[in-house]
Amino acid sequence: MRQFIRHPSDIPIEYCVTRLGSGRREHLNNISQGGLCFRTPKALQRGCIIRITIPVREPAFETTGTIVWCRRTNGYYDVGVQFADANTEFSVRMVEQICQIHHYQKEVLTKEGRSLSGPEAAAEWVAKYAQNFPS
Repeated sequence: MRQFIRHPSDIPIEYCVTRLGSGRREHLNNISQGGLCFRTPKALQRGCIIRITIPVREPAFETTGTIVWCRRTNGYYDVGVQFADANTEFSVRMVEQICQIHHYQKEVLTKEGRSLSGPEAAAEWVAKYAQNFPS
């Protein structure tokens, strides 16, 4: 059972595995207070330290974590990362909300055909869902 609620996301992320020294740009699958998951075409080794950048705000959210699992799924690898610093909680909460708003913005476009700006999507999401957002 998961200790934290997972929040869906398809936001771009950048990562760099410390021992490899090379980085890539992928898309976030989900994020929670404890960690995140993303998909990549190459397997990543469990136990490696990884630097994550999520450019959803200025300055970009940056954190370090440990790869805790890597599973092959439909020709790709889903990678689970546990955050290394417990002090990232406030920043993660902000990123979680931004992920939810971004997801809402895409959902409204797909389901209703309405194109919302970032501030419009944020205002609607806050009015509809903020009071139920887990704290």
